Amino acid sequence: MEIIIGSKNPTKVKAVAEIFEGDQVIAITAESNVPAQPFSDEETRQGAINRAMECRKSTTNGIGIGLEGGVMFIDDTLYLCNWGALVSEDWQVHTASGARIALPKEIVESLKNGFELGDIMDDYANRKEVSTHEGTIGIFTNDLVSRKEMFAHVVKLLRGQWEYWK
Repeated sequence: MEIIIGSKNPTKVKAVAEIFEGDQVIAITAESNVPAQPFSDEETRQGAINRAMECRKSTTNGIGIGLEGGVMFIDDTLYLCNWGALVSEDWQVHTASGARIALPKEIVESLKNGFELGDIMDDYANRKEVSTHEGTIGIFTNDLVSRKEMFAHVVKLLRGQWEYWK
């Protein structure tokens, strides 16, 4: 079966390939149609759905998966959030969310000024391409949880729903 993932980010592609081992995983660039830095659960979830729908439209016999990272406030604390969506062969939409972790207050102003979290984290952690490697979650969990693992958990939730509702 074709599994179309709406990102060429290696952490997202590897997460999908790990959970759909044995299937043909194809990475395409799919638009989220939300801000480059989603700032709520709603925006982040919608971005994942939009990517998954675009992926599903690109195949006649497969499923589409969209994965989106974002941030969201609870009271006055900013949290990392992530959402995934799977659009099945019959156009059913399944969504799931994963790990959340509080982010340092120093990051909030840069995000509010329009910078993306991945770019901020490169400077903050003095590393390169954090978003394609360990991710913000990897930095703030001291590499106990990687970005790929975080998204793999979401993909497991999506696959489980899809298989249950088939």
